[in-house]
Amino acid sequence: MSASVGIGLAFVAMLCWGIGDFLIQRSTRKIGDFETLLAITGPGALILLPFVWRNLGEFFFDGATFGVLAGGSFILFVAALLEFEALKRGKISVIEPTWSLEIPTSVLLAYIILSEKLSFYQLLLILSLIIGLFLISYRGQIFSFRFFVERGVLISLLAAVFMGTANFFVGWGARLTDPLLMNFFLNVFIAVASGLFLLARGELHKFFRDFVQTRKLMLPMLISDNAAWVAFAFAMTLAPIGIAVALSESYIIVAVILGLAINRERLERHQKFGLIAAIAAAITLAATMV
Repeated sequence: MSASVGIGLAFVAMLCWGIGDFLIQRSTRKIGDFETLLAITGPGALILLPFVWRNLGEFFFDGATFGVLAGGSFILFVAALLEFEALKRGKISVIEPTWSLEIPTSVLLAYIILSEKLSFYQLLLILSLIIGLFLISYRGQIFSFRFFVERGVLISLLAAVFMGTANFFVGWGARLTDPLLMNFFLNVFIAVASGLFLLARGELHKFFRDFVQTRKLMLPMLISDNAAWVAFAFAMTLAPIGIAVALSESYIIVAVILGLAINRERLERHQKFGLIAAIAAAITLAATMV
């Protein structure tokens, strides 16, 4: 398979993440953050098990590889919790564009660790993207630091840094092992952590009841999110991590359109400008790396 296939898979991840995040917002508001995480990762691990069980022992014999998988899993766990909380508190059309910050985070790590380089023009695009993020984060008619930020935005920005780091580790881990094994490890780690948390709070039985009652929401959510991560991991083994991350980040377009069209969320004029600027910068950045 070639880099062009990787780019195509990045677009698959984009579409699936856009749909998945829209459904995740509804799920977190219905059943909570940890329950949603377990609903995605528990079945995801079971689905992947038949494809990876023969190779499960491989990474235990390599300390460095195991460290990358475990570190990436923990970072992704924290990032997912922060993202879910941001989605639960804020407007999806405001929260999603702030996650474009994942692009410079992942690209910077790829540059430092894997020597993937950026041009000056690409750095300017990243700066334009960040300016767009700040614009969309503030409410009111006049842009000022005295305005309160939109609900969930500060959590969302922190989540973006963690998720950008997690994206890099997913790509790195997928290259060290394989994309399916990387995703299986992530799912098992996060499912166990979420399940133990719910068990400690005495809410694990409630999770199973809620999952059955909301299965029409849970099933498409877990399918779309797991499909996105598998496609994303494969994309980063076939194309440079910077390209795969930038292209897949275009999922904000799908999620924002869903938030505006279905949830009927409203934005101020400067927020709309910030939204357009952030999306345009993300897409243009992706195009320059193809």
